[in-house]
Amino acid sequence: MALLASAVAVAPALAVAQSFVFDRLEVEGTQRIQPATVAELAGIPRGEPVGAAQVNSALQNLQNSGLFEEVEVVPQGRTLVVRVQEYPTINLIAFEGNRSLSDDELAEVVQSRSRRVYSPAQAEADAALIAEGYRQQGRVAASVTPRIIRRSENRVDLVFEIQEGRVTETERISFVGNRAYSDRRLRRVIESKQAGVLRAFIRADTLIEDRIDFDRQLLTDFYQSRGYVDFQVLSATPQVDRERDFFAITFTVREGQQFSVGDVGVSSEIAAIDPDVYADAIRLREGVTYNPALVERDIARLERLAVREGRNFVRVEPRVTRNDRDLTLDIDYVLTRGPRVFVERIDIEGNTATLDRVVRRQFDVVEGDPFNPREIRAAAERIEALGFFAETDVNTREGTAPDQVIVDVDVEEQPTGSLGFGASYSSVDGIGFSVNFSERNFLGRGQALSFDLNATGDTTSFGFNFAEPAFLGRDLTFGISAFYRESEQNFTRFDTRRAGIAPRLAFPISESTRLELRTELGYAEVFNVDLGFPVDSDEPGDTGSSAILRAEEDLGGLYTASVGYSLSYDSRRIGLDPTSSIQLRFSQDFGVRDDDASFIRSELLARGRREIFNEEISLLAEFEAGSLAYSGGSSIVTERFSLARKMRGFEPNGLGPRDLAVENEDPLGGNLYAVARFEAGFPLGLPEEYGISGGLFYDIGSVWSLDDTAGGPDGNDEVDDSLIWRSAAGFSIFWDTALGPLRFNFSRALMKEDYDEEQNFEFTISTRF
Repeated sequence: MALLASAVAVAPALAVAQSFVFDRLEVEGTQRIQPATVAELAGIPRGEPVGAAQVNSALQNLQNSGLFEEVEVVPQGRTLVVRVQEYPTINLIAFEGNRSLSDDELAEVVQSRSRRVYSPAQAEADAALIAEGYRQQGRVAASVTPRIIRRSENRVDLVFEIQEGRVTETERISFVGNRAYSDRRLRRVIESKQAGVLRAFIRADTLIEDRIDFDRQLLTDFYQSRGYVDFQVLSATPQVDRERDFFAITFTVREGQQFSVGDVGVSSEIAAIDPDVYADAIRLREGVTYNPALVERDIARLERLAVREGRNFVRVEPRVTRNDRDLTLDIDYVLTRGPRVFVERIDIEGNTATLDRVVRRQFDVVEGDPFNPREIRAAAERIEALGFFAETDVNTREGTAPDQVIVDVDVEEQPTGSLGFGASYSSVDGIGFSVNFSERNFLGRGQALSFDLNATGDTTSFGFNFAEPAFLGRDLTFGISAFYRESEQNFTRFDTRRAGIAPRLAFPISESTRLELRTELGYAEVFNVDLGFPVDSDEPGDTGSSAILRAEEDLGGLYTASVGYSLSYDSRRIGLDPTSSIQLRFSQDFGVRDDDASFIRSELLARGRREIFNEEISLLAEFEAGSLAYSGGSSIVTERFSLARKMRGFEPNGLGPRDLAVENEDPLGGNLYAVARFEAGFPLGLPEEYGISGGLFYDIGSVWSLDDTAGGPDGNDEVDDSLIWRSAAGFSIFWDTALGPLRFNFSRALMKEDYDEEQNFEFTISTRF
């Protein structure tokens, strides 16, 4: 108001004459700013006629410079007097009323700085930035008021008075227009969450507008990957109640019809290319649910094939014919000639921890290669799939010439380590604990490092694993693992010790199949076998451990050397169906022991997963089997199979052949095993925000077959090593908490022998850092 008053006061004086001539310009009131600077800002020439408009313009220039709190322009004859009051200097910046955000965090947000000129406009802008920071926390009712406290020597303290208000949570997320999938299923797709019992710890239930935009894209990707090509999010409306205590978000969607794939073919607009050569590279087949990602993968295959044949700048254009009558999409992959554009360079920014080469190796192109937009998008997807970055942005811009392109990669680092804790209880071992650590981006090199430590009352084990995913700069994984396990199994009266180290190489042989080659050096020992008292002794009590174990103890420590391979198939690598997957793995190891015995160890794993009833229920079926065949010797207990961590409802050594002729009833393991696991996961009907779901499981399996069955205290009793099936059933509770996902297993053995050891409860927990 003071500035406006001074401007009005000057105007009548200026209006009495058409022009002025000023010989002198006097500046009054400056302290830090030089008079010459004021004269330059005013822009009034000396000795030349100036009009009233020019004098008013000088006044406006000084006012708008942001340097002066008050300005007055007064003509006095041929002298123009400019009186100013400079804005004060900021002495210090303080925050009052903030609790959820620290002073240091707020200081990084504001643009005002100590020892700089105070600007009311900047202070108001800083207040808006602080309020935005609170809004990102869900405190939409937060208010920030900038105040100044006058000090001597034209200085002020700038104080931001903050009223944080309460966190405004999202109490309800609902959907309108969805028929194929329930609200509960769609809430699992989006990032926004409803407030639940852990609202004090979970930040996903606060309203963030950027997250809603991301939710719209997640819903679109979800539906389109399931054939709903016309899907749209018509609106996403957050509404706040009158007291601003909570938000309700409503997504209005239009699903449309679900389409499947019709005819699929290849044609060419380039005379020199035979489309039939490319038809075999197509993986999309008639009748499957349409998924744009599958089309993109086919296009990438065809363009890679063109490059291998020496045909650069060939582009594949999918031309889709829509058949609304039978709800199918015919797809014709058309080979066309693309523009001759090359990659000038690839610039990477934001990777403060990850080395450039980790990002760069996700590109199939290097500087100087032909530019292919689809390959750049595929590289962006691979960078994001690394899991190293919270945000990934890959863009292109014109280079130094029209036929050159620069690829800009901007990333934002995120935590890549995890720390897990587990606990279990059994009536034999008591309480057991486990700790595991993993780092997926060790020292920013993209390497994986992990170790785990498990301890119960009788067992201690340690495992270590390291993997380099781009050995020698190729799609070749080099890894090395090591382990040590010592068991003091008091209830069996014998101890075991195992150790080993195994380097390996793994590489893909197709899009969904990988081959691993490995070698291993190992050590195994059975010791401290309880001898007990001889059968003809007059001493009462224990008859000791099995003669089988005493014979194995007499062998002493045994060293082994082996080579082996694993062949694995995973349908998730090609993503044909987001609601189901199949995983297969077969492995064999061929080895020798230092007592001249040789062996072949074989194992098979098959796993299938499928989501049914509009993905409300998840079904999992697994089958696992193995065999150990010895020549020139016999297996020992440390080499034989047990169903530890393979079958629920029983202790790690709780089932299988036992020597019942001795007091200890020692578990001996077996050379053969097979187990099938079935599980169903489903919602419990609890509010979605609680993050609690349930599951049922049923396991059936067994371990059997020994090379030496001469048991008892003196080797005269036969051990039953025949196939005897065991089974267990139970239910699980899954709880997705701020600390990490919890799983509680409650089980009961259905088929068992009297001597089997049950385990009726266990739980696990993991967290990330």
